[in-house]
Amino acid sequence: MTLQAAKAALRCQTLEARDRLSLEWRVEASLTIERIGAERIDIADGEIVSGFFPIRSEVDIRPLMSSLQKKGARLCLPVVMDRTRLEFRELVRGDDLVETGFGTVGPGPQATVLEPQLMLVPLAAFDSTGHRIGYGAGYYDRAIARLREAGHLPRLIGVAFDVQEVENVPHDSHDIAMPAVLTESGLRQMTRTTVQ
Repeated sequence: MTLQAAKAALRCQTLEARDRLSLEWRVEASLTIERIGAERIDIADGEIVSGFFPIRSEVDIRPLMSSLQKKGARLCLPVVMDRTRLEFRELVRGDDLVETGFGTVGPGPQATVLEPQLMLVPLAAFDSTGHRIGYGAGYYDRAIARLREAGHLPRLIGVAFDVQEVENVPHDSHDIAMPAVLTESGLRQMTRTTVQ
């Protein structure tokens, strides 16, 4: 089996498991994730934090984003610019939201483009070393690599439900592991902690 086929099979398995979670359970788990994240994630005043709005049965980190904003974070959301690139636009209360790709919404083209200092990264699957599978397009890996090439070293925290953890995520050398993963069980420092 090729690496891409192995990733696709794992993605299917974990997303099916996530889809089986009831809406009520996901809401409660998302609020638990908000409580844990608000307590455990340190934020400097004005620190730029990229989050995401949930798609399908994904964890809803909007409560966590709100809590981090109250601690001083400046929020932004990823916007799909083309087949290869994400742009991070500032999320300001009261601004209009537009469709931004992958079935979600975010700030429009008038919003300020920011470079995140902390990235909350959605996961389809993850393992104990912090390797992750996204939705298959590689947007986050490329965005993180671009930031690093420009001299930015954003802190990375993957966010998912426990049911999305697998024994081993197959990975390429260019795949970027998460140093930490936040789930309803807590904020875990993963066993692979070196910057790649």
